[in-house]
Amino acid sequence: MKLDDRKNASSEKIDGVGPARGVLKISEPPRGQFQHWRLAAPATIAPLVQHIWMVRWNLDEGASHVARTLPYPNVHIVVEDDQAQIHGINRGRFTRELKGKGSAIGVKFRPGGFYPFLKKSVSTLRNRAVTLESVVGESTRDFCRELAMVDIDENALLGCIESFLLRHWPDVDPNVDRVAALVAAIEADRTILRVEDLVARYALTKRSLQRLFEHYVGIGPKWVINRFRMHEAVERLKLAEPVDWAAFALELGYFDQAHFNRDFKALIGCTPRRYADSA
Repeated sequence: MKLDDRKNASSEKIDGVGPARGVLKISEPPRGQFQHWRLAAPATIAPLVQHIWMVRWNLDEGASHVARTLPYPNVHIVVEDDQAQIHGINRGRFTRELKGKGSAIGVKFRPGGFYPFLKKSVSTLRNRAVTLESVVGESTRDFCRELAMVDIDENALLGCIESFLLRHWPDVDPNVDRVAALVAAIEADRTILRVEDLVARYALTKRSLQRLFEHYVGIGPKWVINRFRMHEAVERLKLAEPVDWAAFALELGYFDQAHFNRDFKALIGCTPRRYADSA
């Protein structure tokens, strides 16, 4: 199926992949066309890959659109034009100004899923991007060229990515599933608010937990907990429902409302109340 045959928005559920989250609603809608697809990873690469994504834009002449997202604890391969890069964990919000016409294709790895490819601590990629070529040890020019040729055909797109990754597929590492399960627990269980909560539930020492996250996820468990709770805050504020701000802050694990307000504004770029009003 051609991707252009679908009427897709970033909030839709596509091929078993849940609705997109992390898109910050603090900018004007794009003037022109902007599309976001997310596709389930083929079964052969799903042990390490969470899903495949693609964005395409064709903005009105002279228009620009600032896309802002709150990244998750995942590493991505991003292919744009003739370049393929590995993007590590971004501690802050991700901001990108789009102009004219373009597209980008991405591979989102499971938390911990890129470690077997990198073969060293994923924390070395924190807040930075490196070429895919530097990791796989061969030119990625043909890979980029092939993606550019098939980027409107779903099956061909997935097949191209699957073929490339399988050529470089690493040995099985049982810690990937272990780390992914820990991150999934943090995301799903709203009562996990501190590293000590994980230590108590999974019989791990705090030091071993921190070391495991630094090496495999690329950042410590405290950051991961805070990031998921902030994602939760953003999604709930989009509902435009009345908020008891003091209770809301405590529920997210903050000592008080002022602490929550400071963290939210530093990360999102505006106060929680202003964000709720603009949602």
